[in-house]
Amino acid sequence: MNLPNKLTVARCVMAPLFLAVMLIDFPFHNAVALLLFIVASLTDMLDGQIARKRQLITNLGKFLDPLADKMLTTAAFLGFMTKIGGAGLCWAVMLILAREFMVTSVRLLAAKDGTVIAASMAGKVKTVMQMVAIIYTLTAMQVVEFLPNRPWEAVPWDSLLLDFGLVLIWISVVLTVISGIQYVWACRQYFTAE
Repeated sequence: MNLPNKLTVARCVMAPLFLAVMLIDFPFHNAVALLLFIVASLTDMLDGQIARKRQLITNLGKFLDPLADKMLTTAAFLGFMTKIGGAGLCWAVMLILAREFMVTSVRLLAAKDGTVIAASMAGKVKTVMQMVAIIYTLTAMQVVEFLPNRPWEAVPWDSLLLDFGLVLIWISVVLTVISGIQYVWACRQYFTAE
């Protein structure tokens, strides 16, 4: 249990705390959730840098790091489903979870052969885009909470801010599906092996 792995475990612990803060209504709860998400995301960046710099890369770290990422992003998307909802968001979450289950299944097949598969570049880009979408949407939710209700205004800023967050989420979904396809293609030998 080296320092990078401790940071990763901390991220795993922060994920349910982050979701709880998103779901419990209190003043500035979206801002607190945003802060928790940013801190957790920074641990993701730090654990990788420390592991590479100090040559502390372990199989445990290769296993825990993507798990922690998935816990954190899934918590955010589940929170968005509860707070801003909509059928479109349900489909987005379903696609993201399907990809994650698929990738986890491939990792289990590889692990049976003693192979630990680290995250690919496409997977890392997908994770970064998901984090950007989540940070923006959390910020938009906090801003919307304090926008005055002025129905006479020509521009519905609250809807525009949240709709842009949904666009970012869907961009991350597209990247998620693409990275999942690339992942399965790169690991196709595990499907054909007897």
